[in-house]
Amino acid sequence: MAERSRLRGPPDERTPEELLTFGVVNLDKPPGPSSHQVSGWLRDAVDETLAERGADATIEQAAHAGTLDPKVTGCLPVMLGEATRLAQVFLEGPKEYVAVLECHAPVPGDVESIVTEFEGPIYQKPPRKSAVSRRLRVREIYDLEVLETDDRKALLRIRCESGTYVRKLCHDLGLALGTGGHMGHLRRTATSPFDDRDLHSAYDFLDALAFWREDDDPELLYEVVDPAERILEGIPSVVIADNAAREVANGAPVYAPGVLEVDDGVAEGDLVACYTPDGAAVCLGEFVGDVDADSGVAVDLERVLV
Repeated sequence: MAERSRLRGPPDERTPEELLTFGVVNLDKPPGPSSHQVSGWLRDAVDETLAERGADATIEQAAHAGTLDPKVTGCLPVMLGEATRLAQVFLEGPKEYVAVLECHAPVPGDVESIVTEFEGPIYQKPPRKSAVSRRLRVREIYDLEVLETDDRKALLRIRCESGTYVRKLCHDLGLALGTGGHMGHLRRTATSPFDDRDLHSAYDFLDALAFWREDDDPELLYEVVDPAERILEGIPSVVIADNAAREVANGAPVYAPGVLEVDDGVAEGDLVACYTPDGAAVCLGEFVGDVDADSGVAVDLERVLV
């Protein structure tokens, strides 16, 4: 029990072992392998490296944020070790894609006005090969922009709710344009809060592990792997005292007396991330208390991270 109650140190002061067991890689997924295969390769590479370094830790699991089909490339955050407990956070944020719409006839001149009509809530039924039930559901298209056109092709930027099927969206766009159409190349450019400004390839990650393993040089590792707290950037925060964090590690909720600071605008029912004063993530939970309360539960636990 004492080991479970040990708190992590500040995110920017962690050892390579600590980073690899509670970290995230903003991976640029290549075409070919599945998302599951890619995360498995990273997990195995980390465990092999930790074993060769003589570390006691293993990560046992890695998880990706939002499945990309084998042919699709781009932003695929991969959570390592205990960071996999944060997978639910990626269900909250939007995704962004750049897609080629392959029309079956020349792109009409009014393409932009027709495409704009798809912004807002749309109905979608998951395709037959999907892993979810094929029930009609609503997904939000936050922004849909035509970047350029060329004969029968239109390059689109799509910012949408998580769980949107871009292939189905392209099919429906083709019908609305009167040409018919299907999705060509697709690249994900953002999985909130990650985007394509600091992507790293699998080769970058393997090189970083090799430099640390063989030359005892972790510099590249610190560039490629982020502390798992980065995943929580878009979630309102609650700062709690160290003694409250230790109680959370043993299964207790966050009580009001242990709360030191709450983000402005946090309301009852909001998903919040709790941190120690030095910035280490402690848990995810539902805010249920009054920020000015002197007693009672402030945060009900959903995921304990220490």
